[in-house]
Amino acid sequence: MNECIIGVDLGGTRLRVAQIDRDMNIVDRKEILTLASQGSESTIERMKEMIRQMLPTDSNTLVTGIGISAPGPSNPNTGVVVAPPNLPGWHNVPLVQILQKEFGYSTYLGNDANVAALAEIARGAARGFRHVIFITVSTGIGGGVVSDGRLLLGKDGLGAELGHIQMIVDGDHVSSLEKEAAGPALARKAVAAMQAGQASIMRDMVSGDLTQVNGSTVGEAAANGDALALSIVERAGFILGLGMVTFLHVFNPEIIVFGGGVSTLGDLLFNPMRDAIRKHALDSSYWETLEIRPAELGENVSLVGAAALVVTKGGVEDVGTVARKLDKD
Repeated sequence: MNECIIGVDLGGTRLRVAQIDRDMNIVDRKEILTLASQGSESTIERMKEMIRQMLPTDSNTLVTGIGISAPGPSNPNTGVVVAPPNLPGWHNVPLVQILQKEFGYSTYLGNDANVAALAEIARGAARGFRHVIFITVSTGIGGGVVSDGRLLLGKDGLGAELGHIQMIVDGDHVSSLEKEAAGPALARKAVAAMQAGQASIMRDMVSGDLTQVNGSTVGEAAANGDALALSIVERAGFILGLGMVTFLHVFNPEIIVFGGGVSTLGDLLFNPMRDAIRKHALDSSYWETLEIRPAELGENVSLVGAAALVVTKGGVEDVGTVARKLDKD
């Protein structure tokens, strides 16, 4: 009897569903726009239809479960999508209960960063490691923590929201890692500086319309040597490094894996981050053997992670066993 898993990636922009084999290979997948503004009921109905299309037609293939990657905060213990900011109207939606009632398969829910952490251990950059932090730096900053092979979830499964550690910036102003180092933060600082009269090629890149400046604009300008963009990226890297110091002290990982669009800036972002880690960690033992790697799985990370979610019973069981099994196959 063959086995497969149905992986679901519920994103703010795209909804993707895939059939995934027991070796975590994507056999088939479909993708549509989420159309989140139409509300949760409409999206869930289209999700159900996509799942039906991904179910195996071969009677010799058994579906072992459905895994769902959803934006946080989500509660994997209750299977409820709590309140994702990029899915308006999705407040306390019992998605696992809905899909289990519809299809009868064991169903597991995880927030997208946790799911990505599982995926990178099972099939990607963190394969072979047991103490892992996954960070995605894009329009927001998310995180997933795997400690000794198991997801760190917390009481209600709402733990490891790494982008929301609080810090004091500029006097008594309280901010967060996400608000200071994610893509929108880079854009906000660039626009403020140009409005104050600072020269930059970014103004020409958007034909003078500063409302069109985004994180990608800043990144492209920095890659082309623009002084303002470089200073903004360097500051973001420094602040990101301070966040990593906190995570090193709290979780003591073997490896940190970075995904997301902002992370593709590479050394422009990571060099100041590494400098901050070296300067501000309690001791060099925290970073001397630390691996820092880019994510490997690209846009498939959430689908592969959804499959890993099923295999590990929601991240409760050891994800290392998944990777070891795949290595033997």
